[in-house]
Amino acid sequence: MKKFEQEFASYCGVNHCIGVANGLDAISLALSAFDFEKGSEVLVPSNTYIATILAVLHNGLKPVLVEPDIRTYNMDPSRMEELIGPKTRAILPVHLYGKVCQMDRISTIAKKYGLVVIEDCAQAHGATYKGAKAGTFGHFGAFSFYPTKNLGALGDAGGVTTSDPELAGKISTLRNYGSKVKYYNEVVGFNSRLDEVQAAFLSVKLSKLDSINSHKRKLASLYLDGLKEDFIKPQVHSDYFDVFHIFNIRHPKRDELKAWMLAKGIGTDIHYPVAPNKQLAMKGILDKCETPIADEIHRTTLSLPISYFHTSSDIEQVIDTMNKF
Repeated sequence: MKKFEQEFASYCGVNHCIGVANGLDAISLALSAFDFEKGSEVLVPSNTYIATILAVLHNGLKPVLVEPDIRTYNMDPSRMEELIGPKTRAILPVHLYGKVCQMDRISTIAKKYGLVVIEDCAQAHGATYKGAKAGTFGHFGAFSFYPTKNLGALGDAGGVTTSDPELAGKISTLRNYGSKVKYYNEVVGFNSRLDEVQAAFLSVKLSKLDSINSHKRKLASLYLDGLKEDFIKPQVHSDYFDVFHIFNIRHPKRDELKAWMLAKGIGTDIHYPVAPNKQLAMKGILDKCETPIADEIHRTTLSLPISYFHTSSDIEQVIDTMNKF
């Protein structure tokens, strides 16, 4: 495990990586390291995967939903300050689909109000913003190595990155029953260690990550160039090095398009069909929040085939089929 931790820390450009059991635990432990007062508020994007919000709730904290930029699908920094109050303690930006958030603007706001920043990097292994990799901007970067990720293990796995040795020590203790020395427990901890088999597999695959990202970027460029303008395609900009964990488009007739593609033998997916505040689990917690931008994204988004195993000819077939819709 230590070998992979050292290699991934070096790859990201930080001093420490602490392996944990999964991505949800990575966020939860990062939040736990600060021992925020119960009921403290954490800014999270309104269109994130539910795991981000579950980590906040599991720590007894209150998620405050920030609407995304409709062009990038990431948390909109211009909407943050109006939501910051006396109980706000942290910002939890999510680098959705493999595009890093505008971390310079988010970091400036965090510094202004004295807030902790924990990056949810579950979909952004190797992605950069203005030359810096995901997981290097905040106090912590929280990674998932679930099998479907660009850097995926054989099963559940996760990691936390930081350059702060004290914070790294806290995560190392928390993941191991709150213990630094075997059988001596200093704090109320967890059992969330990265399995050695998963770590060994990830260490091998890490050497291929840049190749995987490059291939997915090549396939994404085919989509960007080939899909007709009826489809709202991901925004690209020179500030961002996107790794396209997911290639999503938007279309007002998304469900019809999905059915059309399936009838032609091409599977697609929806990331995600239901906004977090619309989930049954969030009744009485977030169901009163109004999130029209997130609602529009969840209503229209569709994820197209894009993996290391897909070829250029596969993607050309998808493009040709879609353009006939």
